[in-house]
Amino acid sequence: MLTIVTYLWGDKYAPEYVERLAAGVARHLKQPHKFFCITERERDVIFSPGIERHAIKDPVLIGRSCFVRLRLFDPGWQQNRGITRLVCMDLDSVVVGELDPLFDRAEDFVILQGVNSSNPCPYNCSIFMLAAGAHSEIWTDFAKLSSHWDDLGGLIPHHEFPDDQGWLWHKIPRAAAWTPEHNGVYAMHKPGWPKGDNLPNNARLVVFPGHRDPSQFVKLNWVADNWHKNYPCTPVTPEAA
Repeated sequence: MLTIVTYLWGDKYAPEYVERLAAGVARHLKQPHKFFCITERERDVIFSPGIERHAIKDPVLIGRSCFVRLRLFDPGWQQNRGITRLVCMDLDSVVVGELDPLFDRAEDFVILQGVNSSNPCPYNCSIFMLAAGAHSEIWTDFAKLSSHWDDLGGLIPHHEFPDDQGWLWHKIPRAAAWTPEHNGVYAMHKPGWPKGDNLPNNARLVVFPGHRDPSQFVKLNWVADNWHKNYPCTPVTPEAA
């Protein structure tokens, strides 16, 4: 079974973003799946049924922002949660089309590519997919180095600051890709996005990297219909598909 994972940390986003993403996934993903929200242990929030809450509690990761996602590559963490294949999606993603064609792929690691404007790193961690047990060195090597945090930035290729996508590029330089043109995964107003605000015809998923999020675009019909009014919803089941 596929596991969809998203992260909620800090105060940038409200828990409603989790509900909206889970609703969008449920509407557009026919195959059986679980939905995890990974958040701080002390956060006092109760999610709707079907959203499993898991805690960020490892001292290596707390306060390290996007590096918390590297724990997804830990085989022990995967095994303890019964994960065989996972997809990590940013909380501010807007699901606008069928997701099954994106996730029905044989590669052990797939990541969004070709949407960064100025960052020379080809990878964008707004969405990636991982087969359990694959590329465990992403986590193990990072965990070994994290005790020397001040030196870690010099080891990670980065643009403005070290991040998880730079580490992934460093460790897996030739990963399989999702791209706007071929797979319909777009970054709003980033390379690959057509001029203007209209939703591209082949779009399945729109992400919002940088200092923006869907709440800034709710006047657009496609954002309002697929995100702002996106929960509660009736999940798509294999029997009903």
